[in-house]
Amino acid sequence: MATVFNRVNDSSGPEAANDLDDGYRPSADEPFMSLRQQAYFRRKLHQWKEAIQRDSLGTLSQLQLDSLRESDLTDRASSETDWSIELRTRDRQRKLISKIEAALRRIDEGEYGYCEVSGEPISLGRLEARPIATMTVEAQERHERNEKVSRDD
Repeated sequence: MATVFNRVNDSSGPEAANDLDDGYRPSADEPFMSLRQQAYFRRKLHQWKEAIQRDSLGTLSQLQLDSLRESDLTDRASSETDWSIELRTRDRQRKLISKIEAALRRIDEGEYGYCEVSGEPISLGRLEARPIATMTVEAQERHERNEKVSRDD
């Protein structure tokens, strides 16, 4: 993890974190995990978390409004299955919120964007697609191969 703290800070200063425009996308042309990039990913993570929470509130209010009133057993079973799927989705999203919060903590601690296994920078493309990523693609693939091998034993 030593490489995490040896990175070069950008020279754009703290104001870079405050003046992100909506069209900004991190690029390889700027210092990795500059203040501006950190602010971009922090905002992206916050927006993702808020969207999940809004969806969860919508599900909760819909559950409170819609009691299972179907008199037909087949319709009732279908509704129960739909709600079961919806609740499983919300449970996965609840777990996702904790990963988002962990990513936000890593930004605060200066560890965001660096592989927890190798300490190498995680590609901007990977972070853009999965902002909660904690490993480079290569480290993730090794991890998944090892996991598969141990499951097969």
